[in-house]
Amino acid sequence: MPDTTYPAPAGFSTNPRPPITLNPVQSNRIGAIGYDPASKTLAVQFKAGARAIYHYPGVEPETFEEFRAAKSLGTYFGQNLQ
Repeated sequence: MPDTTYPAPAGFSTNPRPPITLNPVQSNRIGAIGYDPASKTLAVQFKAGARAIYHYPGVEPETFEEFRAAKSLGTYFGQNLQ
């Protein structure tokens, strides 16, 4: 099994989130995604559950473009972003 290292999760913040426009995507797990390049924040809305929007800080623009262009958004997310 490959050695996979993920960054530590960001702590809870009371700072306001940047306004990020969500765009619907074709995915079994993910309903919509958006990105704010100024703060390098990825926004993901999942199809399951309450459809809450999750924000992931520190995502490089190249990573977002790879994610957006991935054949399977759910697989890319699971292997590279969570």
